Amino acid sequence: MSKTISIHSYRGGTGKSNTTANLAALLAKTGATVGVVDTDIQSPGIHVLFGLDLEQDGIKTLNDYLWGKCEIDEAAHDVTKALGVPISGKVLLIPSSIRAGEIARVLREGYDVGLLNDGFQGFIEKKKLDYLLIDTHPGLNEETLLSIAISQTLIIILRPDQQDFQGTAVTVDVAKKLDVENLLLVVNKTPTQFNFDDVQKLVEEKYGAVVGAVLPHSDEVMTLQSNGVFVLKYPDHEIVKKLQNVVEKIK
Repeated sequence: MSKTISIHSYRGGTGKSNTTANLAALLAKTGATVGVVDTDIQSPGIHVLFGLDLEQDGIKTLNDYLWGKCEIDEAAHDVTKALGVPISGKVLLIPSSIRAGEIARVLREGYDVGLLNDGFQGFIEKKKLDYLLIDTHPGLNEETLLSIAISQTLIIILRPDQQDFQGTAVTVDVAKKLDVENLLLVVNKTPTQFNFDDVQKLVEEKYGAVVGAVLPHSDEVMTLQSNGVFVLKYPDHEIVKKLQNVVEKIK
C-alpha cells in the first residue's frame, strides 16, 4: 500500500524542498521506491538537489503532463544514480519546468487541478511507488488543498519565527478540517542558542500537533548550496539523526 506525503510550508525559505529531498533519500535507503513531485510550479527548484538538468533536450516535466503533451510516467526521471552513493531503493522525480514561458503560462492560464490528482495516482500505479512525496507550493491554494486532502501524512515546515507561527496556524487548522491522518511539524533553521526541548514543547502546545523534529541552523547546509542531498553528504550529522526520527513516524 503506497503512502502519500505532502511537505508544505506557509512561507517560502523554510527549507521545504531540502527537507523533501532528504526524506526521499532516507526512505530510498530503506529499499523503498520513492516518487517525488515538484508541484511548486511557480518557483520550482528541487531538481537541482537531485542533479537533474532540465535544460537537456527531451526532458519532460509536470507541465508537459498537465498540458496533455505526455503521460505522467514519461515525466518521471530516475535520479537514484545522481545521488552519488549506493542506495537499495529508488528515487523517481517529476520536476516542474524552469522555462520562463511555461511558468508564465501557468500564471496566466492555470490548469485543470483534477489532472493533478489523476497524475498522482497514475504515478503511484505505473511506477509501483512505496511512497509519493509532494513538494508543495508555499501558502494555500487549490493545488495545495488537493495535495493535503489526498495525503496520509502532512509535514509542515516552519521556522521559529512569529510570521511562520501565524501562517502555520492557518495551515494546521485547514489540515485538521480535512482530517489528515498524520500531521507532523518540523521546526527548521533553529538558532543553536535556543533550548530545543522548549521549542518543541511551545510548538506542540500552540498547534496541538506532534513535532517530528527541531532542526538546528547549520552552516554545512548553507555551504552545500543545494549541491546534492544533505543526508547523503553528511550521514553522521545531527540533522540526519533528527530527520531519521521523522522517517520513522511516516513509515
